[in-house]
Amino acid sequence: MCLIVFSWQPDTDTPLILLANRDEFFERPAEPMHWWHDRPDVLGGRDLRGGGTWMGVNRAGRFAALTNFRDGRAPMASKDAPSRGLLVSAMLDATSFDADLARVERHAHEYAGFNLLAGDLPAGKLFWLGNRADHVGGNLKAPPAIPVNPVAHAISPGLHGLSNAVMDTPWPKLLSRRDALADALSRNADDATLLQIMRDPTEAPDDALPETGVSQTLERTLSAAFIASPAYGTRCTTLLRYHRDGRIDMVEATVTPGQSPKVLSDRRDFSFVIDAKRT
Repeated sequence: MCLIVFSWQPDTDTPLILLANRDEFFERPAEPMHWWHDRPDVLGGRDLRGGGTWMGVNRAGRFAALTNFRDGRAPMASKDAPSRGLLVSAMLDATSFDADLARVERHAHEYAGFNLLAGDLPAGKLFWLGNRADHVGGNLKAPPAIPVNPVAHAISPGLHGLSNAVMDTPWPKLLSRRDALADALSRNADDATLLQIMRDPTEAPDDALPETGVSQTLERTLSAAFIASPAYGTRCTTLLRYHRDGRIDMVEATVTPGQSPKVLSDRRDFSFVIDAKRT
């Protein structure tokens, strides 16, 4: 995932409502959201090259999603570095959530830059963990990022966003989509309306672009919530709702190259009740 906006209100009837766009090269093979055959408790898409996923849940109510940390000035990651998508699938194991999160913390230095959002939803837990940090707390014009020894941070109640910098870094697309989510929730918007929030192809003006070490042309392209370019772009939009009664609803709409952002085609809907025996 490269853009996630969400409402975390743990004391309400719907504690988590989350929207996400996965941005990736179109040539990278992947399967859309499904219950995994080899791990039937896991629901999510699957990266067929790295073996992990960008976002998923399991029947115990565990949730995880990932964005890459963009820093074009950093050295290229080693070819031996594990796929970051494996961090998500690791958080969907059937063991202790706290133990799994601690294990990710210990091994985070082995991966290229990432942000991980992970939660044990029935337990009211939602955390952000990243292995990169800038020098000035998410400033748009920050110096190069530096590796950090990651510590998981509990997410406070409210509206939040995560893109390719630290949590709630005020990139234009994050701010606009977070505000759009707030407005839609105030109107009790349906699923299709929520999904359309993430299909905005508007690029930010040059004076509002972050500086992440890539060219200004690429920075401009990547500034849109919905990225459309021949080789790289938004490949799916996902909606997750977690209800206090234990129900999880997920909707995914897949994108094909050149598809209009207004078209919500190849849509998959899933709904299940958390298995209390597994929590």
